[in-house]
Amino acid sequence: MPLMGSFYVGNSGLSTSQNALNTTAHNITNAETKGYVRQQTLLGDKDYNTISVDVSGISNKQTGLGVTYQEVRQVRDVFLDKTYREESGRLAFYTAEYDAIGEVETLLGEMDGASFNESINNLWVAVQEMSKDPSSSVVQGLLMQRSYAFITDAQSVYQGLCDYQDNVNNSIKETVDLMNEYGHKLWDLNEQIRKIESGGIEHANDLKDQRNQLLDDLSSFASIDYTTDVMGNILVKLEGHSFVTAVGVNDIGTQVDETTGFYEVFWKDDAVKTEDVNGAEHYITDNALMFDTEQEISSILDTDIGKLKALVITRGDHRANFTDCEGDNYEKISNSIVMTAQSEFDKLIHSIVNAVNNTLKEAFDAGDGKYMSDGNGNALQIFHRKVSEPTVAEDWDKSETLFSVSNLVINEELLQTPSKLGFVKPDGQVDYATAEKLKRLFEEPVYTLNPTANTKLSIKSYYSAFVSQMANDGSVIKNIRDNEQLTVDSTEAARQQIIGVSTDEELANMIRYQNAYNANSRYINVINQMLEHLLTALG
Repeated sequence: MPLMGSFYVGNSGLSTSQNALNTTAHNITNAETKGYVRQQTLLGDKDYNTISVDVSGISNKQTGLGVTYQEVRQVRDVFLDKTYREESGRLAFYTAEYDAIGEVETLLGEMDGASFNESINNLWVAVQEMSKDPSSSVVQGLLMQRSYAFITDAQSVYQGLCDYQDNVNNSIKETVDLMNEYGHKLWDLNEQIRKIESGGIEHANDLKDQRNQLLDDLSSFASIDYTTDVMGNILVKLEGHSFVTAVGVNDIGTQVDETTGFYEVFWKDDAVKTEDVNGAEHYITDNALMFDTEQEISSILDTDIGKLKALVITRGDHRANFTDCEGDNYEKISNSIVMTAQSEFDKLIHSIVNAVNNTLKEAFDAGDGKYMSDGNGNALQIFHRKVSEPTVAEDWDKSETLFSVSNLVINEELLQTPSKLGFVKPDGQVDYATAEKLKRLFEEPVYTLNPTANTKLSIKSYYSAFVSQMANDGSVIKNIRDNEQLTVDSTEAARQQIIGVSTDEELANMIRYQNAYNANSRYINVINQMLEHLLTALG
């Protein structure tokens, strides 16, 4: 090979070694960068000059023109990526559900000692004392005080469940906004990567890292599927619906339901957009909702993936009460942790209030119209419904027995003057029979926790069964969550073995490429000395 041509061979070695050093330095610099995937340098032969063709030989006589810097590639395992994203979505689902169980337990006070069970026990003690001496004004006053405390504590617990429901509702809006933001970032990255790689020379590896990190983050919110089209775009589906496409993003919509005040989560491109008289946009979402909240939750069916789905199911679609704990209504709310807790808790309060009031009414009905009367010809009742509150409960029926936590108040007249309870019949006899009925109604096993439960419970055991059910559900969900955490951690560890940067390995590469650079530098110096000798000695 001519000496001048040898310069090109040496120069190719210098440039490729320098580029390889840059890649190694880039790896070391980003070793702790979230989502960064290590890059590998691929070197190859440049073209060969053919000196002669020998048909009888094994190969022709050729001289190489040096080395070329072929590609800087990322190292990923698509199967591990898919597994990680699916399992991280499932982990996020059960984490959200476990957080909800924990919040319910906190509101019930079972974790810190000051539980709602104390209010029930205090009411039970007051009823027991009443059975001993019903005519005592002191005992009557104790019963009214404990009844008032019982209502106050019950409403505090129920309001706490409603407040948490509102917090989950706000989280849904924030999550949807973040998912839409991720979708638009993915689409922007598709555009940038396509522009850089369209010439077939450069590879936008750092942008691809950002895109893959967004897919990792997005997978925790919902079940995702993704493909790469011929142009290199990542196309994403959420819950089977197109989200990021080659031409744009199909945004997820949120709209406040006027009846419940909760956000509906729907696909804007499937909803029918309308405008009111003021020009404000409104969507008809009947056939565009993102989730079927009554769908069976199962890992086999892959219906337990995504934080957003867990939040929507946990929140439910309305404030639940005892009517949701009856018949087919329970099936519609059974997936929702908050609505299940609301309905079963409200059923307990409803049962206690009805039992107490009905016992007093039975005494009134058996009397002369004056005993256990409120003075207006009606039965004396400890618990009343709010008369003027415009709640859904007021529309159920005009019956005074439809008591719910949300519409419950104490009889103020009895609270101020407990002695009006009397418990003394017109003939002067103390009504021990009615007081004994009040006591028995707390002990008779005539209630069930929900339509799916067969065990008969008393009022005293109902609350314990309610709390136990929450604890059991929490334990099951915790076990699933912990197992999912192990799966995600092991999958991520396997991924990091492939995509992670090993500083020891990169330092070894750096030494290798430095030595190659130095060798090429000495090679050029030798060629330079030879040329200089030819020019000075023979020129």
